[in-house]
Amino acid sequence: MFGKILFLIILAFIIVTIISAIKIVNTGYVYVLERFGQFHRILEPGWHLTIPFADYVRQKVSTKQQILDIDPQSVITKDNVKISIDNVIFYRVMGPKDAIYNIENYKAGIVYSTITNMRNIVGNMTLDEVLSGRDKINSELLRVVDDITDAYGIKILSVEIKNIIPPGEIQQAMEKQMRAERDKRAVILEAEGARQSAIERAEGEKQSKILQAEAEKQANIRRAEGLKESQLLEAEGKAKAIEAVAEAQAKAIEMVNKSIIESGTNETVIALKQVEALQEMAKNPANKLILPNETLSSLGNIAAVAEMLKGTK
Repeated sequence: MFGKILFLIILAFIIVTIISAIKIVNTGYVYVLERFGQFHRILEPGWHLTIPFADYVRQKVSTKQQILDIDPQSVITKDNVKISIDNVIFYRVMGPKDAIYNIENYKAGIVYSTITNMRNIVGNMTLDEVLSGRDKINSELLRVVDDITDAYGIKILSVEIKNIIPPGEIQQAMEKQMRAERDKRAVILEAEGARQSAIERAEGEKQSKILQAEAEKQANIRRAEGLKESQLLEAEGKAKAIEAVAEAQAKAIEMVNKSIIESGTNETVIALKQVEALQEMAKNPANKLILPNETLSSLGNIAAVAEMLKGTK
């Protein structure tokens, strides 16, 4: 009976020892393993066999990106203004061995390195420079703290300022300044709108005058073209009238010539010829006609003959 109990105890001890010798590491973590009190190796994600009572897991270390939220810290600027600043640190453990053996608490090391260097950086800046230079402070803190934490296997990924809180009286002054700046921008925008409106109005009037002048120009051109066409028609009518008169005169002469040929030369024909000669001479304004009374009396007879011929025609 006693031997059976001892056997069960030994069997249970062996099972527990085997189970304790198997170490399973989850993804995103590593184990720092010591053997007889000294660093032995890093256990990566997966399962591993260790020596019971000889191997010891010193610490489980996360290899994921981690966040440290630093409480607001009082900082004095270069122009002696006391402000409160809080930060957020994003980091990752790159060397688990260094993070465990090179510093007692690497998280505390990150926090205090950030606080002290933030005070040094902000202490060399005025309040206005601090308020407008967040990116500058973040980049400078990242560079300095990353250099410090590199010794214990920590990679600083980002340093961000969450809040910068100045004293109450400065906040009130800043609010007044912001309100005045907004009022100034509103006045400037209103003046700019009025100026733009005046420019648009003047541009519209200019375009209207240009269009009106163009319309008048086109009307004058059409009026001139109509006048030109009217003058051309008038001249054409006069030319046709002159042509008709000339044609009528030619027909009259042709009839006289025909009459001469048919009846021979007589006093009536001679009288008509004299009338035609006088008409030709009278057309030239440079000719002067001096006619005696006998001629004038004979012209009366000739005129009567001409009227008779017209009636005959």
